[in-house]
Amino acid sequence: MLFVQVLVDCPVDERLFTYTWEGSIQPGDGVSVPFGSRMVGGIVVTLSDQPPEPERPLKSIESVLHRGFLPPAYWHLLEKIAHHYCTPLLYVVQTALPTGLLNRNQRRIARLEGDPSKLTPPALQLWQHLGTYQQNEVSWRALRKQFLRPEPWLKELESWGLARSYLYSPPVLRPKRQTMVSLVLATAATATKRQQAVLATLQHLGGEAPLSQFLETAKTTRPTVQKLVEQGWITLWDQEILRRGDSDLPYPKDQPKTLTPAQTLALSQIQTLTAGQTLLLWGVTGSGKTEIYLQAIAPLLAQGKSALVLVPEIGLTPQLTERFQQRFPGKIWVYHSALSLGERYDCWRQMLAGEAQVVIGTRSAIFAPLPHLGLMILDEEHDGAYKQDRPAPSYHARTVAQWRSVLEGCPLVLGSATPALESYHAAQTGRYQLSHLPERAGVHRGLPEVTVVDMREELHQGVYAPLSRRLQQEVQAMAERGEQGILFLNRRGYHTFILCRSCGEVLTCPHCTVSLTYHETDHILRCHHCRYSRPEPEQKCPACSSVHFRYFGTGTQKIESAVRKLFPALRVLRFDRDTTQRKGSHRQILERFSRGEAELLIGTQMLTKGLDLPQVTLIGILAADSLLNMPDFRCTERAFQLLTQVAGRSGRGSEPGRVVLQTYSPEHPVVLAAARQDYLQFTLPELADRAELGFPPFGNLVSLGWQGTTEAQVIQCAQEAAQELSQGAGEVLGPAPALIPRLRRQYRWQVLWKLPPTIPPQPLLSHFLDKVTWPKGVTCQIDVDPLQLW
Repeated sequence: MLFVQVLVDCPVDERLFTYTWEGSIQPGDGVSVPFGSRMVGGIVVTLSDQPPEPERPLKSIESVLHRGFLPPAYWHLLEKIAHHYCTPLLYVVQTALPTGLLNRNQRRIARLEGDPSKLTPPALQLWQHLGTYQQNEVSWRALRKQFLRPEPWLKELESWGLARSYLYSPPVLRPKRQTMVSLVLATAATATKRQQAVLATLQHLGGEAPLSQFLETAKTTRPTVQKLVEQGWITLWDQEILRRGDSDLPYPKDQPKTLTPAQTLALSQIQTLTAGQTLLLWGVTGSGKTEIYLQAIAPLLAQGKSALVLVPEIGLTPQLTERFQQRFPGKIWVYHSALSLGERYDCWRQMLAGEAQVVIGTRSAIFAPLPHLGLMILDEEHDGAYKQDRPAPSYHARTVAQWRSVLEGCPLVLGSATPALESYHAAQTGRYQLSHLPERAGVHRGLPEVTVVDMREELHQGVYAPLSRRLQQEVQAMAERGEQGILFLNRRGYHTFILCRSCGEVLTCPHCTVSLTYHETDHILRCHHCRYSRPEPEQKCPACSSVHFRYFGTGTQKIESAVRKLFPALRVLRFDRDTTQRKGSHRQILERFSRGEAELLIGTQMLTKGLDLPQVTLIGILAADSLLNMPDFRCTERAFQLLTQVAGRSGRGSEPGRVVLQTYSPEHPVVLAAARQDYLQFTLPELADRAELGFPPFGNLVSLGWQGTTEAQVIQCAQEAAQELSQGAGEVLGPAPALIPRLRRQYRWQVLWKLPPTIPPQPLLSHFLDKVTWPKGVTCQIDVDPLQLW
């Protein structure tokens, strides 16, 4: 008898529950277990032949539903994530699996009674995978459509060479076909003219079509089709349709491009990587990293292996999917949070099928269950979107990818024009291999010319517009040449805050300590953190009734309005979170811009990452200073990466690129390095500063944050924790209020804990958490290797 610890899919504390079992069973198997008065699904975690202490009556596992539901390497990966990020294993499993397969907040039914073979196909598939089924979740059911086609004897008739007109008009018969045609005419006589027209439409569609499409094309009804079925002319059948999202769109076939010498060398390095090795592909913007990815993946697909390609933002998936679908038609799947539940479910099942394929996705796709993984790629690896801050686990997809490459024995490629300092340091110290692409590919010109505009001089000259005189001139010249441009501002909305100049009152969110942003299109004030909104106020202060109540700050909506006034003939599109909320809106806006339906695209940092728009020759960077003045030791790194990346969107076609960078700090080191697009000019001094201060990559960092509805309790918890941590190794910074001290009605305080690189934080954190308790209503958020302050 074995004593089996099971991770139970039930809304209780994250303990492992012990059951007994006689027979074969392994960690990662899906099981059905009794839990209280019902049967629930679960996953086997550990096995032992010794009973737990103290001994108590144990229930037995009811059945093993799926052998190897989570394979050993995959299971070890989840355990490593739980350990490294000090997170309950259940949270990691819930993060890895598609929403609904193992989610404690979903409705589920008890063990399905009777013979599972009597279940409908979608219920049976979920039963086999986990043993639970969301009875009311229609979108999780497999999508099935009705198809129709002619009966086989009609196709046989065509193979004899008989013209289709023989079926629908009196034929001139030849003797050797007399018998067959007589049979056809006898049957055809029973069909009405309307039915004959319907059959002709079916033949025009290729002899097989979905019923819904056929009814619309043939302009007929279901009863007419059913009559043809009864007469034996056509056959109806059900077929499951896999929901593929963006990856189901048709694209023209593409051929491999000729590589530059630098690209050829990089491809050779990738192809010689061994299992578990990592290569940093550092290439300037437009250096052809995507073409290298494509040519590295092609031989793997021929060998029956799969590839996983990650991008930081959903907005990048349409363009990358198009490139990959052109090269590998029918083998591309997309996986990210903007897909419907059904699309994610179908993609998950397709990955489990084990066929050679390429999965393109965002952060969560690092858990894609590809069984024959041949290569993993993280494009724009420096991007902070690869780090999940909340909810737990606070994992970084780059770190998880490194672990997975070792556990599954496949190489990892990290690509970026501005690598994270941790990645560059790892390459310099030999933990990663390094490949450098110093020049652009396919364009016989250098990087775009960057002009830095001192906005202080603009102010002295009486220019108060958000677009400097130089930028206005460049926009005008761009329009006259028939080219396109991008204006970048890292703030959405119209005005960023409203202030009374008499008493200093600022309209803030009642639930968060942030100012409300004015959105002109809706005439409302909105909190960008908790979604609180209120109507636009009257033109007087609600605190002192002063009429000196003014709107301040600039967002993308205001820039759009200003551009329309300055250049009424220009067509403008906006690309930010407000305009991309609907499914497919990312693709639609970019496609409209690519087709030339607008000359200017205005947007936030969603525009800065990986977009390849050859017709763009002008980039305008507005308010660069907002990126430089954050209370975070990483803010300069993020600012340099963002400025360099957005500048790199220009001049990727046949025409030279131009960038206008507006700033009140033209002498700032980050601005100077970004203007030259010189990665090492920024990186080398920054690494020296990090080493002196003991910040990553020269030390370990842990952020601990407390939140609750009672501020005094939150402060007390943070103070006690800081005192406890300071008695051990490392340095404790804080406690201090969070960057947003009150968020969604929760008060927030934080502590930052620095440790030397030789001391891993996990054992110390486990010891610390065993010793402390928090009062009811106060929660602690632990973020190992944080990218930003809480």
